[in-house]
Amino acid sequence: MENYSSQQGHGSEKKHCRIEGIRCNVENCYYHDEKTHCMAGEISVGPDCAHCSDETVCSTFKPKAEG
Repeated sequence: MENYSSQQGHGSEKKHCRIEGIRCNVENCYYHDEKTHCMAGEISVGPDCAHCSDETVCSTFKPKAEG
């Protein structure tokens, strides 16, 4: 998938177009479009080794600024 990045990081600092095929329900993430889409320029998912989906995380997550 072209929008996937295996590098650790917080993705792009500005929002882009939604990433097709990626569904996100994390409403308190800066990159969440307030529906079900991720608006980061790329995402990073880890860790390097997982045995089930509960052991994975989106390391692109960035909290929304409160206010």
